[in-house]
Amino acid sequence: MSLATTGLLLLTDGPGLSSHLILAAVTALAAAINSVAGGGTILTFPTLAAILPASPLRLVIANATSTIGLWSGALTAAWEYRHERRDQPPWAIWLMLPSIVGSLVGTGLILVLPPELFDRLVPWLILLAACLFAIQPRVSTWLGRRRASSITTSPDRPGRGTLLLAGGLQFLVAVYGGYFGAGIGILMLAVLGSLNLGDMHQLNGVKNALGMGINACAAGLFAIGSLTGHAVVAWTEAGIMAVAAAIGGFVGARLARRCAPARIRRLVAVIGFALAGYHLLS
Repeated sequence: MSLATTGLLLLTDGPGLSSHLILAAVTALAAAINSVAGGGTILTFPTLAAILPASPLRLVIANATSTIGLWSGALTAAWEYRHERRDQPPWAIWLMLPSIVGSLVGTGLILVLPPELFDRLVPWLILLAACLFAIQPRVSTWLGRRRASSITTSPDRPGRGTLLLAGGLQFLVAVYGGYFGAGIGILMLAVLGSLNLGDMHQLNGVKNALGMGINACAAGLFAIGSLTGHAVVAWTEAGIMAVAAAIGGFVGARLARRCAPARIRRLVAVIGFALAGYHLLS
């Protein structure tokens, strides 16, 4: 029996010791991938969906648990990158407001809408995330060319209209981030870059900070909802993931400069397309 087959059998046995070990390993890998290229949710979400007991809320619980479990990895990766965020532009702080509001709206939709709707959307959400990861190198190239050829005002002092447009688009990205989340980094880079709000180094720093805010609000609302009657978090699995993600995020950030993010991103995209096809056909 192959290792892959054995792993699938262990996952479908339910949340036992073996499946929890697999979850920890997948989470550490996902957190490391997040620190390098993004896309870890594509790995943790289906793993949780396979481990958790069958129920009408299984996919909703998998999504909420994944959001909470991976956040510690974002924290450790952010700590490792702390010296690279010293030159954040002033307008980045303003964009945190629509990020927080949008995240709360998106997360609230999961808690109030029928879970069947989320189940129907899952294959398309995964497919969207996979497409975003696949086109990310092209987005980066386009942003670089746009920045090089631009003659607009300094990105450190964008106009009021540009900031309002950026805030509105960031709100929509944050709604998606609170609802599902995979691929929000690519969306934010596309939005900020299309408005000429900085070079790739600036945009990556802003994207990481805003992404942490979006995920923190979503995780917090999921946690509050779970404690007030909306049982949408599997706390045992979330705790295991938090420990594994903290380790994976720190190690991944340390190794990020030695890796080729494009290769990792392509691998994640392939996994995403496979998972989307599986959910669409099942």
